[in-house]
Amino acid sequence: MGPRKSENDPKDAQVILHMLRIGATQVYVDPLAAGINDLQELSKTHETISKAKTQTWHRILTHYLPLYFPEIARFAGNSRSDWFLALIERFPTPGSITAMGREAFAAEAWPLVGRKVSKAALINDIYETACSSIALPVPADAAAIAMFRMIIAQARSLIQQRNRIEETAQATLAQNRDYQLLIKIPGIGPINALTILAEAGDLRRFRHHRQFLKFCGLDLATCQSGTFRGRTKLSKYGNARLRRTFWMAAQVAARQCDNSFRDKLGRYVAGHAGDADRRRKAMTALTAKMARVVHAVIKTETEYRPFLERSDARWKDPSKPSAVRAQHATL
Repeated sequence: MGPRKSENDPKDAQVILHMLRIGATQVYVDPLAAGINDLQELSKTHETISKAKTQTWHRILTHYLPLYFPEIARFAGNSRSDWFLALIERFPTPGSITAMGREAFAAEAWPLVGRKVSKAALINDIYETACSSIALPVPADAAAIAMFRMIIAQARSLIQQRNRIEETAQATLAQNRDYQLLIKIPGIGPINALTILAEAGDLRRFRHHRQFLKFCGLDLATCQSGTFRGRTKLSKYGNARLRRTFWMAAQVAARQCDNSFRDKLGRYVAGHAGDADRRRKAMTALTAKMARVVHAVIKTETEYRPFLERSDARWKDPSKPSAVRAQHATL
C-alpha cells in the first residue's frame, strides 16, 4: 500500500509555485566552490572538541575532585587555563602534596603554576589546603587515582587540540577583510567570526538584511492551518549555529560598556528590572540586531560605528501589539 496523500498536497504545490514565481528561494552554496569548506571543518571541529572538553571538565569538578581533593576546586578558575589540570595531574590527592613537605612541594609546583601574581602565596595556600583536606584516604598509586589522571590527561589533550584549531583559524583568516571587520563588532571574537563566515559564507549575496535574518531563523512567522492561526514568533527555521552564535555575541555585547547593544537593552528593560520575560524578549531583539549589524558591516565594508542608530525615532515598546511585527526590523 502506497503512502497516504495529504489533503493539503494541492495547496502545498500552489504555494511552492507561487514562491518560485516571486523569487522567494534560497540559492544553494557549494562550500568547495565558495571557498569555505576549510572554515566549516575548523568551526565544526572546534565546537565538537569544546563540547567534549566542557563535559570532561564538569566530570572532574563534579565527580573526581569531590571525592579525592574537594578543597582544591576553589583554585580551578578559568577552564581555558591548563596550569590547574597540570597541577592536579601531578598532585591528584592531598597526600601526594603533604608527603613531600612544604619546600619540596613549592619547588616542584613552581613551574606548573605558570605566570601568576603572588605565585609563592598561591602555592603556600594550596599546601595549607592539602594539610586540612577531608578527601578520601586513597593512596596515590590506587587504580581510582590512575583513572582520575587519565581523565585529566584527556582534558589537557582537548585543550591543546582546541588551541591548535584556534591558531590555525586565526592564521587562515588573518588576511580576510570580512574577518577583520567582524572582530571589531562588540561581542564577536575570533571563534564567533569564524562560525559566521563558515556558516553564512559571503553575506553580500543577501540583498537585504531581512533575507539574512530569514536565513538565520531570526525572522517572525505565524503558524497557520485552515482556520487556525498561531502566535507570531521567531520562525527558527534557519541556521541554528548562526542563531546560537548571534545569541551568544549579543549576551557578551550587552555586558560590555558603552555600545549600542547595551544601550538598547537598557532602554528595553528600563523600569522592568525584575521581568524575566521582558529581558528574554529584549535579548532576542538584540540577537536580531547583532545579525543585522553583521550583515550591514560586511555588505558596506565599513567598520562598526557605535551608536550609529541611537535615535529612538523608530523604537517601539514591545509590549504594544502594534510593535510585534516590526520588532525584528526596528531592533
